[in-house]
Amino acid sequence: MMRWPFCAAAALTVAGAAQAAPPIDDYGKLPAVEQMNLSPDGDKITYIAAAGGARQVIVAKAGGGVLLSVGVGILKPRVVKWLGDDHILIVTSRTVATDRQGTSRERFEAAQSTVIDAATGKPMIVFGHEPRIVHATFNDYGHAFAGGREYGYFAGVPLAGSGTGFVSFDTQAAYLTKGHPSLYKVDLVTGHAEMVFGGSERLDTNWVVGSAGQVTAHSEYDEKTGQWALFADPADQVRVSEAVDPIHGVEVVGQGRDDATVLVERPADDGKGDWAYLEYPLSAEATGSPPFGASPIRDLLTNPDSGFLIGAVTDGDDPKTLLLDPALQAKFDKVSRLFAGETVTLVSATGDLSRMVVFTRGPGDSGTYFLADLAAGVVRAIGWAYPTILQGDVAESRIVSYRAADGQTLQGVLTLPPGRLPKGLPLVVLPHGGPQARDYLGFDWWAQAFASRGYAVLQPNFRGSDGFGKAFRDAGFGQWGRKMQTDISDGVAALAAQGIVDAKRACIVGGSYGGYAALAGVTVQQGLYRCAVSVGGVSDLTGMLAWDVTLYGERNARMRYERPYLGVTGPGDATLRAISPLQLAGRADAPILLIWGADDTVVPIDQSRDMRSALQHAGKTVEALELPHEDHWLSRQDSRFAMIEASVAFVEKYNPVK
Repeated sequence: MMRWPFCAAAALTVAGAAQAAPPIDDYGKLPAVEQMNLSPDGDKITYIAAAGGARQVIVAKAGGGVLLSVGVGILKPRVVKWLGDDHILIVTSRTVATDRQGTSRERFEAAQSTVIDAATGKPMIVFGHEPRIVHATFNDYGHAFAGGREYGYFAGVPLAGSGTGFVSFDTQAAYLTKGHPSLYKVDLVTGHAEMVFGGSERLDTNWVVGSAGQVTAHSEYDEKTGQWALFADPADQVRVSEAVDPIHGVEVVGQGRDDATVLVERPADDGKGDWAYLEYPLSAEATGSPPFGASPIRDLLTNPDSGFLIGAVTDGDDPKTLLLDPALQAKFDKVSRLFAGETVTLVSATGDLSRMVVFTRGPGDSGTYFLADLAAGVVRAIGWAYPTILQGDVAESRIVSYRAADGQTLQGVLTLPPGRLPKGLPLVVLPHGGPQARDYLGFDWWAQAFASRGYAVLQPNFRGSDGFGKAFRDAGFGQWGRKMQTDISDGVAALAAQGIVDAKRACIVGGSYGGYAALAGVTVQQGLYRCAVSVGGVSDLTGMLAWDVTLYGERNARMRYERPYLGVTGPGDATLRAISPLQLAGRADAPILLIWGADDTVVPIDQSRDMRSALQHAGKTVEALELPHEDHWLSRQDSRFAMIEASVAFVEKYNPVK
């Protein structure tokens, strides 16, 4: 605990450096605490806690002391947040299979929402007692008081037929009546659900729920044509804005600064600028304005009582918390200045910011939550994401810039092993997934694990990555397995030219698209890496697109996302063979480790199984590890342990640290 004007960062100091690296499993642990949220009145805090692999949702006094602990069992907690001062929402997921309109079996990650009375612990499963609504939720739209009752607003899908829907994620003899969800208001005490806006077979609909529980706006997206429109009335007569959105990237995200405005993520109205958050008045053919100017935004901040927009956290390696009210900005800045040399972001706060939770990261900090009480003049640490990885064990990370062979300016994150000079180091290249994603400066558990064993780790943000503007993203179109791939190896060459790494002692490791890049690094490319590790990676691009068509049809948003990056019109394009590792298994010039989750619903598990068979048939060195009951995101701690132990051991075997 500290009081003004002491420096809060001093609380992070640990006497003495660690003598030995922590056990490798310490890096694979689920965060000990995450998603810390203050109740709107600031009196209580809720968060997800992990201990020994078990996960719980905790409600505690803001001043300390646990009030309630809710175990989630085998379900995977995704979201925990407050619905008013008296209820918390826990969103969990599980991999299930269901009939889609009675025609086919489809596996997907289903979400279940449970509302917990914060005083008694009494649970209410959203739609759990509604026999004609799927017992899964597809989004939530906040909460409000109406007619003396408190409601939560959730997207759900009505059922028809003789069955009773999902019960504990099991399918009965029922089928979905619509292809897209409807909006329901759900009594937070009784669980009774009432439809307030019907869904559609063809159009994907999103809603904005106002502070009094009224639907103030809704958007409609046509999956087949890519047409998007925003309306301010249920009859679709007041069209606020529209767009052609081939990859379903335009999205209404919630209220603006009041009930008369909404916030939309989309390119600027002139069609020339980068993607941004635009605030629209609810009038016909309105023009949106960016509340945060040209700043790219990572997270939005809202008033916990009204849901109105109050600020945002910028995107980038040095994120800033921007608040629309100068008085609120001054309060946050007062707290932020206590943490010299740290990156400080606002996580949760009361509406007036008299109490706030901030998250810090920086040198020697694997991620710490602090509670600031401005009235009492006290700031104190309340949670550590990785409490067993102490200050001296946190590897340094820095941004490195370089140029690709064609002159494209690129950057990435370089993590350096503690206690070793940055000269001639063995290297692990760790490309991100997506591919429209990016890596940030800060503590990354997988990169830190390799660094703890003596490796430099490069996380390249190749062309096509997110967060660098529309032009940089579009530069990746048609470059999957081509310049997006050579951007990665150009980063290795740049580090080697500086003498930081030894280019002859490099392995490539990644998950999802990064797993594809790892496989392509030793098949599409040659002579670059000593080994490759693919976790849930794509190996057969023709098969991947064919799988998408089978599940979603020829014209769907996922296909429209993948095809520009691949530079093809569909799975029949013969050019895919030249960039598909499965078709090039005989060219593999380094040992390969394949890891995948048996419950992966994003990348078909046959992508890994078939790659294993092709490598074995070609007489190549290959090892494989299937993780039972695991999804695409390594949500279970046992699976993370198994993955990190196997990947690190494999790299140490074929690219040992001298």
